[in-house]
Amino acid sequence: MPLSIQSLASIAIDLQSGLTRRDHFDVLVSSLRKLLKCDASALLRFEQQQFRPLAIDGLAQDVLGRRFSLDQHPRLEAIARAGHVVRFPEDSHLPDPYDGLIPGQDELKVHACIGLPLFADQNLIGALTFDSLNPRQFDQFSDEELQLISVLAAGALNNALLVETLEKHSLPEFVQQISTRREGDEMIGSSPIMQQLKKEIGIVAGSDLNVLIAGETGVGKELVARAIHLGSSRASSPLVYLNCAALPENVAESELFGHVKGAFTGAIQHRVGKFELADNGTLFLDEIGELSLSLQAKLLRIIQYGDLQRVGDDSMKRVNVRILAATNRDLKQAVVSGEFRADLYHRLSVFPLLVPPLRERISDIPLLAGFFCERYCVKLGLAQLILSAGALKALEHYPWPGNIRELEHAIYRAAVLARATQNSPVTELLPLHFNLASQAETAMQEASLSPDIMMQNDLAAMTHQFQREVIQKVLAECNMNWALTARRLNLDSGNLHRLAKRLGMK
Repeated sequence: MPLSIQSLASIAIDLQSGLTRRDHFDVLVSSLRKLLKCDASALLRFEQQQFRPLAIDGLAQDVLGRRFSLDQHPRLEAIARAGHVVRFPEDSHLPDPYDGLIPGQDELKVHACIGLPLFADQNLIGALTFDSLNPRQFDQFSDEELQLISVLAAGALNNALLVETLEKHSLPEFVQQISTRREGDEMIGSSPIMQQLKKEIGIVAGSDLNVLIAGETGVGKELVARAIHLGSSRASSPLVYLNCAALPENVAESELFGHVKGAFTGAIQHRVGKFELADNGTLFLDEIGELSLSLQAKLLRIIQYGDLQRVGDDSMKRVNVRILAATNRDLKQAVVSGEFRADLYHRLSVFPLLVPPLRERISDIPLLAGFFCERYCVKLGLAQLILSAGALKALEHYPWPGNIRELEHAIYRAAVLARATQNSPVTELLPLHFNLASQAETAMQEASLSPDIMMQNDLAAMTHQFQREVIQKVLAECNMNWALTARRLNLDSGNLHRLAKRLGMK
């Protein structure tokens, strides 16, 4: 049945209503899916040689988190290279990026697929894709009719991008900078709490204020720091990273401020410190709460006056450095207990940001899972990596004490297990590949073992179990901070890491 002018006009009128950009896109793809009577539709934005889904209908939710690189997806590359409607035959040898991603279908493979490249001033800005399990579904629609849809969608997308550009005048480059500048930089998430965080990052990025980024281990504090730097006037200068928890006390001052030749035993040449490396740029001090009080005092001086003195040097050097600091500790409480200087805390926390834990943004788990599935699909050389509905449900119900980092590792591990046990073009992650429920049950069983049962184990096994339980308990109390855990247990940090590996905890 041919498309009618009335049906397209109705969609155009809907797009002019007072909706947010996201709602506009959702209306567009759902309306077009109904119009073409297909199983799935998607609107994709093209940037940096990859397609990023903006809205989907009929596809698994994790598709919104996936990033489809042209060099990994030949069908999407064909759409990007074309200047017209692209129809893929039923027997096309090119893999479909959505195979296995249409929920509720026993048949994994998509049969019919068309792609519409979207242009603005002859520049590719996106694409529309339509998929159907019926191989003849799109035969009834002419290329001219589909081209009308393409023009309609291109206008809607281009208008949204123009509005976005206008909104960015007060926040130069920000939205682009927190996108995929390089692999791993993107802040994935559309939950209200993440939208608020991105808004706050945008506000502070254009200033020169010091920022204290707080949050549990694994929430992505470094990504926040990178977004702030890339959105600032210092973006063309270096962003220098330093993990304060990994600094041995005897070299920490040299690492921060540098030293001159002969300043101490082993100083055989001049060394430039992190502050000099970050001159006119940004210095990101991760785990700032682990610095000793003596180093905190020296750090305070350089923040106050900008005067840098290398170890063993009598002369002073002025540096212009913006400080971004991160911590998983409660620094206010550390100030009260005397473990952190109050004056340094106030200097660093001019603009505090709190990165939410994953358990407070459950709606972002499908997007993050899709993002990591696509990443490890490429890394492991798989044709397709999908997440079953049961596995996604398990991920959404797990508390994720290690946050996004733990989720990423869990998906990587599950992908390796699934690859080893499945012989299919589409590798599917199932609940058994994550074993999250079994981990919780095992912990409960171990906690409820009676003394008689415990005595049946040998002494070494009992000792190892006791060590694991103690380390896990203290680690949880320290918000998964291994350096702080080592101090609480009166252990050398390196020895604790080695012990954790022997106990199967790492």
